[in-house]
Amino acid sequence: MRWTIKEKELMYPGHVACPGCGGALAMRLALKALGEKTIVVLPACCWTIIDGPFPMHSLHVPVLHTAFETAAIAATGVKAGLDVRGKKDITVMAWAGDGGTLDIGIQALSGAAERNDDIIYTCYDNEAYMNTGIQRSSATPKGAWTTTTPQQTPKLEPKKNITEIMIAHRIPYVATATLAYPEDLINKYKKAQSIKGTKFLHVYAPCPTGWKMAPDLMIKICRLAVESNIFPIYECENGINYTVNIQPQKKLPVFEYLKLQGRFSHLTQKDIDEIQKSVDFERQLLLKRAAKS
Repeated sequence: MRWTIKEKELMYPGHVACPGCGGALAMRLALKALGEKTIVVLPACCWTIIDGPFPMHSLHVPVLHTAFETAAIAATGVKAGLDVRGKKDITVMAWAGDGGTLDIGIQALSGAAERNDDIIYTCYDNEAYMNTGIQRSSATPKGAWTTTTPQQTPKLEPKKNITEIMIAHRIPYVATATLAYPEDLINKYKKAQSIKGTKFLHVYAPCPTGWKMAPDLMIKICRLAVESNIFPIYECENGINYTVNIQPQKKLPVFEYLKLQGRFSHLTQKDIDEIQKSVDFERQLLLKRAAKS
């Protein structure tokens, strides 16, 4: 197989991510796609720590740290300032976790999408508030352990479908991606960069610490999430044109994905069967949407 990923790095050694951090690798690949003429806006999240202590930081591009709920609007302001100065060739990317996207930051994100502000917004999704102690977010899967949903009382609500929420805004481009398919991820960032308006990328980014898994399983977990249809890889343009980018070769039971993560170790067979039923339903729904496009 011939790889097309650029060798040039825009993320320095010395960041402070945990071993096997999906969020760290996701940033590395995204910047390979977007290039040096990029400004990254970071709200409160793991990446405000990963980047390093002031006055140093681990990215070879400018970074603006902002408040938890303001990633989208801060990125919009940066882009507006660049436009006023005639600097039209600089990409502005908001980079936020699931808590800062699905929960705390959704109002600013929805506003930016409604205005179709010309930014790229990335949600790197590790399915909990990992930076502050592994608390439940609305991205936490049903049945998962967190420090605020212990094994005796795990999360009962399903994961919020932020991808479809953003598609409902009818913005030019929405896509999912994961680290097991790096070229797909990079190509989607390049495509997003070429489109004017609001672009939203939902990047699946495992957290070995919060998921109670071995760090060296990070890529395998990403692949299993796709192959079991836990996290489908697709894109949608203008809210109507769906494309499924990665089609699993065979139907892999969700148990193969769940069994490698301690956060699901308490699940009963009934729980697993319910998760499988939900995943199968969502898969068929996505395929129907794609078939109508």
